[in-house]
Amino acid sequence: MALLSIFASAILPIVLIAAVGFTLGRLRDVEPGPLNTAVVYVLAPALVLHSLMASELSGGTLLRLALAIAAFTLGMAAIVELSGRLLGVDTATLSALVLVSIFPNAGNYGIPVSAFSFGTTGRGVAVLYVAVQSVMMYTIGVYVASRSGGSAGLGAVKRVFRIPLIYAVVFGLLARALDLVPAAGSTAMETLQLVGDASIPVMLLILGIQLANTDFGAALPEIGVAATAKMLIAPALAVGIALLVGFDEPAVARTYVLESAMPAAVTPLVLLIEFADDVEVGGVSAPEFVSTVVAVTTVLSVPLLTLLISVLQSDVLV
Repeated sequence: MALLSIFASAILPIVLIAAVGFTLGRLRDVEPGPLNTAVVYVLAPALVLHSLMASELSGGTLLRLALAIAAFTLGMAAIVELSGRLLGVDTATLSALVLVSIFPNAGNYGIPVSAFSFGTTGRGVAVLYVAVQSVMMYTIGVYVASRSGGSAGLGAVKRVFRIPLIYAVVFGLLARALDLVPAAGSTAMETLQLVGDASIPVMLLILGIQLANTDFGAALPEIGVAATAKMLIAPALAVGIALLVGFDEPAVARTYVLESAMPAAVTPLVLLIEFADDVEVGGVSAPEFVSTVVAVTTVLSVPLLTLLISVLQSDVLV
């Protein structure tokens, strides 16, 4: 498929909806908080639950996918941590670099891109990616962020048990295992699909609003390092893990790589605000550094993801 066609079908819809959110954020004093609450507590859990129950992926595939996501997170953390130690980077800067490198924006960017690129399978894989990453975010992510602030902060790990999305995964897997999944055309499944589908445009609006409130002026050398790790090293590592795991379905492997190549996620910003708000990275606060990395990698992702999707839709990872 030609690059222009891929951009028009898989990337442009995301860019346009996010641009609406960006414009709204610039013209109006819009707080993304209430929208984000709706996504976290209602829309995303419905999307996860419906996707898991309607998914035709086998239990073995789901398990391999979860292991691959965990391997990617730990692998990226090890690469960035080791590189930083060898280069003599201070702990605060290193922690921020690790956070922005290991957590891709698999949700409000990754889900729609994966759905447009690889259809129902792509969306299902992306949803599971978000679920597994959420667990990693509030365990490994909390540890790294609190380390940056010089405290343990591990008590916040219990937040993972307050994320409805996690329970949606458990319920969906149990329903599949016990053969209690409602019929495809039932009221329950259609309602879940309707609510879940609403999460995608809302996620993109939130992304645009967040970018509108981002300080693009914090141009630091560390941002280049973070962008390189996120946009080049991350997809290469994901390809290696996908080949090692050996997914049965090419679409699953391709979506896994695509999700891993997404720009930096916004959630690390929330963690750093709580645990390391007064920490500086190259002369600016850690949250400001992360905000800038999110903005830079999101902009860079438009051409890079278009190229990656073109490669993935060829014979790679078959």
